[in-house]
Amino acid sequence: MRSIYTLLLLACIILVSSCRNDFETTPSTGDLRFSRDTIFLDTVFTNIGSSTYNFKVYNDTDETINIPNVRLTTGEDSDYRLNIDGVAGRTFENVEILAKDSIFVFVETTTDINEVGAGSLEFLNTEAIEFDSGANQQKVELVTLIKDAIFLFADRDGETGMVETLTINGVETTLEGRFLTDEELTFTNEKPYVIYGYMAVGSPDGNTPKTLTIEPGARIHFHADSGIIVGDNGTLDVNGALSSDPELMENEVIFEGDRLEPSFSETPGQWGTILLTDGSINNEVDYATIKNATVGILNESNVQTGNPNLTISNTQIYNASAAGLLNRFSNVEGSNLVINNCGQFAMLVQLGGVYNFTHCTFANYWTQSFRNTPAVFLDNSFIAGETLFVGDLQEANFTNCIIYGNQGEELGFNQEDGALLNYNFRNTQIRFDDTFGNFEDDPFFDFTNTTLYTDIIRGGDPDFQDEFNNLLQVGEETAGNGQALQSAANQFPLDIKGVNRTTAPDLGAYESIELPE
Repeated sequence: MRSIYTLLLLACIILVSSCRNDFETTPSTGDLRFSRDTIFLDTVFTNIGSSTYNFKVYNDTDETINIPNVRLTTGEDSDYRLNIDGVAGRTFENVEILAKDSIFVFVETTTDINEVGAGSLEFLNTEAIEFDSGANQQKVELVTLIKDAIFLFADRDGETGMVETLTINGVETTLEGRFLTDEELTFTNEKPYVIYGYMAVGSPDGNTPKTLTIEPGARIHFHADSGIIVGDNGTLDVNGALSSDPELMENEVIFEGDRLEPSFSETPGQWGTILLTDGSINNEVDYATIKNATVGILNESNVQTGNPNLTISNTQIYNASAAGLLNRFSNVEGSNLVINNCGQFAMLVQLGGVYNFTHCTFANYWTQSFRNTPAVFLDNSFIAGETLFVGDLQEANFTNCIIYGNQGEELGFNQEDGALLNYNFRNTQIRFDDTFGNFEDDPFFDFTNTTLYTDIIRGGDPDFQDEFNNLLQVGEETAGNGQALQSAANQFPLDIKGVNRTTAPDLGAYESIELPE
């Protein structure tokens, strides 16, 4: 008998539950509420998929509602794609939202600018998501800026379909890529360039001189694991120019990743590097910004030519996940160079070489992970596998520079026996706190030795504008105000923003200004 009563009780519960309003729906009356009324999908390149964006649709009523239809304005022909509560599509019917509940809507797009804005370099692609129709219709607007671009891809084998890899300076690599053709050796500012894989400068046999010329205002974007390699008899010639308004970057050459969303604008490690091999010659970089790479420039250009194989000036390197400028047995002349926010080193020298840096700012305010490496490190050795190589550091001269960061000691050395390690710092601000006296007897850091250090400012406040956001302009309170060596400043009479420094010049790449509040 007790079992019969239990069964009857369960039947009543089920009967009552089936009559609850939660399982009945009423038609939508146009009273939906949205977390966003316009979705800006930011900027994407033509035929490149966007990030996925989302918003919520709320039912604030006490009843479960049914939306008869949800659709993109242009239906199945739309460049946008939707996912509503796990269901993908462009048109939907009978979408339910429980009482006092909500649903997620996900949006993404891939657009061919030649179909929607033929002949345009940029096209604003607009669309709407329509909820219901007639008098009850509500909309969420969609907006995406589509940019046309020149795409450079690695070749594929015609038979196997496999992406081909590069042979550089006679060495087979696993890097996907190809050599640029003669018609591709000038990058203009007409359209941005999007590079997949590594584009090589030179000829496959290495015997024919080739130069990649990059004109003022060019924009070069790299996909993941991509970059530029300059091989035997190859030259990189980056001809950026000072913009008419120093706060703008219209004439600078910019190297960065191919993700244009704001959330990726300062994300390190999005692409590989610009590699200058030991066979490259006469590389020049002027007025460029190199950001978000693994290594900004990996420079192996040969020191034995006797002339600088890399002349880098008026250039900024930011957000390298490993190193901003990595040099091996090279000959480099740098001026008005600014490097900041690198996972390991702002500037690293290995295997010696010849280096002259004047009015440069080497800073490292990396905060995304633990860093125990200094901003600037000079080493006459390099370890490959289990083999130790050494090379003479013939010269490493730093004049009128700033070497600073968010660690106590931002300068470091390593010398292996059998090779020279010559260096000189003159009229340079160096952060080297040595709080615990660990380096008191280390001859590398004998700041009283005038053959190594002359007129050094050890510590002091550089008074950067906003070092954690790569704004390295110095204010009037900088410790290096008026402390630069005039004769060296006269060789580079304009700072990185074109300000004259021929009178009472300051240390670093910038002349001091009254910083904005």
